[in-house]
Amino acid sequence: MSAKIYDYTKICSSVLDIDPKIRFAGVINERGRLVAGGMKPNVEPLESEKDDEMIFMELALRVKMRKEFDKQLGPVNFAMASRERALAISVIINEDILYVVSEPDSDYGVLPKKIIEIIHS
Repeated sequence: MSAKIYDYTKICSSVLDIDPKIRFAGVINERGRLVAGGMKPNVEPLESEKDDEMIFMELALRVKMRKEFDKQLGPVNFAMASRERALAISVIINEDILYVVSEPDSDYGVLPKKIIEIIHS
């Protein structure tokens, strides 16, 4: 069975438009490389470009490790980390990861659902 083809650039752009508190929307491949999207224009990054690379690689590794439990628990719909300075959400798209970062006071009850709706629309 072949995987559905997604327009990652369009998805990232649509996600950035959901809420003004979203800072970043990018697609990360299984090797931890940014393949589409990025920081919202005129937003100051919280970390350096080198730190971004490490965050993306760590995210890719975490996603691979979570897949170990898909048989028992079912696949992950999304994962979220609430930090002092940011809210990070990751959603699997085929073998890649949509990674979204927003302000820490974003509505974490609504945001993941809106992101998933964009992916599946």
